[in-house]
Amino acid sequence: MIRKIVFYPAPVLRQVGARVETIDDRVRQLAADMIETMYDANGVGLAAPQVGESLQLAVVDVSHDEECVSYLRVNGEEKRLAEICPIVFINPRLELLGPKESENEGCLSFPELRGEILRPSEVKATLGTLDGGSVVIETDGLFARAIQHEVDHLFGRLFIDRMSSARKHAIRGRLKEMQDHYG
Repeated sequence: MIRKIVFYPAPVLRQVGARVETIDDRVRQLAADMIETMYDANGVGLAAPQVGESLQLAVVDVSHDEECVSYLRVNGEEKRLAEICPIVFINPRLELLGPKESENEGCLSFPELRGEILRPSEVKATLGTLDGGSVVIETDGLFARAIQHEVDHLFGRLFIDRMSSARKHAIRGRLKEMQDHYG
């Protein structure tokens, strides 16, 4: 089922999501709905707060572009994106690695708004899975960036928080419009 994506300034986007303690049918259905919603919106990631659920649950799929990463290891084994995407993860822990790089990002909760965001180029992510286990993903490129972006959502942090002060100043009118329209 396609869910409604909530837009800034919805309060749920600023909440720290609750840890997922029990993986039940409701959580599994939410994850399936989020994947369907992400695809419908042409996104590469979606976090539970973006569909109004304050939980540490997110989905990512960047497999449309195998060249968007230079390496991918899952539990120490080399993998291809198509082997693990879409990925559903809960209660993530990140180790940010590599030099910071600036890339243009957007967000489904901020329609038609993009900006240059500085993030570490690599990530080692320990991610809970729907089967109750966990995986360790080491990667770079768009996959690392998408994981970081979605994990930010799970802790109430938005991509606009990572924009330069000059860019924030430039978009303040658009943010005000969003507050007036969606607030």
